[in-house]
Amino acid sequence: MKNIKEKRYETDLYEPIRRYFSKNGYEVHGEVHHCDIAAVKENELILIEMKLSLTVDLLIQATKRQRLTDQVYIAIPKPKRLTSKKWYDLCHLVKTLELGLILVNFLKSGAKMEIVIEPSPFDRKRIMQRNKKKRERLLAEIKGRNGDHNVGGSNKTKIMTAYKENCIQIAYLLEINGPSSPKALRQIGTGDKTLSILTKNYYGWYEKIERGIYAISEKGKKEITDFPEIIQYFSEVKLESDE
Repeated sequence: MKNIKEKRYETDLYEPIRRYFSKNGYEVHGEVHHCDIAAVKENELILIEMKLSLTVDLLIQATKRQRLTDQVYIAIPKPKRLTSKKWYDLCHLVKTLELGLILVNFLKSGAKMEIVIEPSPFDRKRIMQRNKKKRERLLAEIKGRNGDHNVGGSNKTKIMTAYKENCIQIAYLLEINGPSSPKALRQIGTGDKTLSILTKNYYGWYEKIERGIYAISEKGKKEITDFPEIIQYFSEVKLESDE
């Protein structure tokens, strides 16, 4: 017979948590003024909110408890996967909210809890410093775009990036100017990535006709017509540079 998975209840989380904090010298009480668990030791007050999964409601409850103490934990059963991107992002959210996180592991030998995140002030400056390169790439992407060609919130749709705009610009200039070298293209404003774009030929829009000389492919001629606004922009840029 297949093993039937035992149904869990929020109350199943209580005993291992009570046992842990009692063992560490706290006076523990359940359901105090709508708080799931309250633990007190001298002047220290710890409040814990429990749910069977990490939900928005649980986070709301916990942040309300921060009006009473800065030592607030959320407690859930230990998930099977703790290495997914979603789990990492959830942990980041918990830290951002300055909450603690308790996981309860239900084993054959009994339920045990572990504190995986302690409630502590969130150091946003340190996080931003660690992600400095990502910020620089984001700003470079914004700077490299010409206009706003994407709808915010789009999902499963092709996004117009600065790289793709650059590819369109090169294809357009090859079509109107004829075969050219990367150096000649850079001189009329296609940027430092010109050679890389031509050699990688990600979209198949170019073809090498001789050493150091590239032309637009038939595929390129056909497909860049799907971007009339961007072509219009680069044509106006070219007219201004020709004057």
